[in-house]
Amino acid sequence: MLLVDFIDQIKVLAAKIPKLSESIKTEEATKNALVLPLLNILGYNVFDPTEVVPEFTTDFGTKKGEKVDYAIMQEGAPIILIECKNIDADLDKEHASQLFRYFSVSEAKIGILTNGIVYRFYTDIDTPNKMDDKSFMEINLLDIKEPLINELKRFKKESFNAEDLTNVACELKYTKEIKLILANEINNPSEEFVKFFAKKVKEGVFTQSVREKFTIITKNALNQFINDRINDRLKFAMTEDSVSSTSNTNDENEKIPPSVNDIITTDEEIDGYNIIKSILRVTVDPKRIALRDKKSYCGILLDDNNRRPICRLYFNTKQKYIGLFAEGKNSEEKIPIIDLNDIYNHEDKLKNTISYYENGNQ
Repeated sequence: MLLVDFIDQIKVLAAKIPKLSESIKTEEATKNALVLPLLNILGYNVFDPTEVVPEFTTDFGTKKGEKVDYAIMQEGAPIILIECKNIDADLDKEHASQLFRYFSVSEAKIGILTNGIVYRFYTDIDTPNKMDDKSFMEINLLDIKEPLINELKRFKKESFNAEDLTNVACELKYTKEIKLILANEINNPSEEFVKFFAKKVKEGVFTQSVREKFTIITKNALNQFINDRINDRLKFAMTEDSVSSTSNTNDENEKIPPSVNDIITTDEEIDGYNIIKSILRVTVDPKRIALRDKKSYCGILLDDNNRRPICRLYFNTKQKYIGLFAEGKNSEEKIPIIDLNDIYNHEDKLKNTISYYENGNQ
C-alpha cells in the first residue's frame, strides 16, 4: 500500500469526526468510533488479541489489576500502550497515570494518550524506562499536518522499529518544544529574548526604559519578518502560475521566473529535505545530509559536497519532480511526484546512492 493511500485513509477518518462527535457520549464510544479505526489503518488487527489487547493488565507494586485501555503486541510483548479518554476530554487536564505506571514495568517503549481526536506520543528520552512528562509528538486529526502524518507511518505494523523511533522521538520532541518557545516569544517576548536583540543593535546599558521600548520593537520586528516571508512566497507562487500558464514546453515550465532574484527555500522543500533525512537516518548520520538551494532546484547533498548529490527536488512548478542519482552526479533520473509522500516510494534508490558514495565512488 502506498503512503498516499495511508494519508487518504487518515483524512477520511478525520472527515467523519465532526458528524460522529454528536453521537459519541462515552469513552467506550470514543474507542469504538475513533481509536480502533485508527489502529486498523495502522495495520493492526483489532480483533486479534495477539496483536491488540484491550484492558491490558499488569500488576504494579501494591496496585493490582489496574488496566490500560490497549496494548499493541509484538512477539508476545507489548510495544505500544494506549490510554483513551472521552472525546470531550481536555488532554491538558488529564493525567496519563496508567501509562506512567505501566511504562516502567513493561517492555513497551511508546505510550499514547488520546481522546480520539488528539494523539500524544510519549517515550523515555529524559530518563530510561520512565515515561517523559512531555510528549514528543502530537497529532490532531482536526488539524492534520502532513509531515506529522509521515511520522505516524513509522507506527504502522510493518514499519514499527523501536530503536529507530527512539532516535526520531528525540528530534521530534526538541523540535516541538523549540517551536513552542518561538511561538511564545513572538507573542510575548521575554526579557532575555528582548535583551539578546537589543544588545545586537544598540550600545549602552539595558535599562528598564530600554527594555520596555525594545519589547515593542522586537515583537513588531518578528511579526514583520514573518509577514515578509509569507508575502515573498505568495509573490513567488503568483509569478510562477503566470509563467506556467503562458509556457508551452516542459523546459519553460521548470524555469524560475527571472523577476525573482533571491532564492527562497520553501516550506515544501524543507519538508522534502526532512523526509529524505528521515529515510536515510538508518543508513547515514543525518548531520551529513545537507540542503543547498538553487534557482532551478533544491539540491540534497552528502557531506555538502556537489560531487555527492543524493537527489534534487524540483518543486518550483505545478508538476513536481525528484531527481535521483543511481551512480553519481552524471546519471540523474527525473521522476514526477504527486506530493511529498511519493518521496518514500524511492527509499531504496536513495539508500543505494548513499552506498555508492560510501563505497569510495564520487
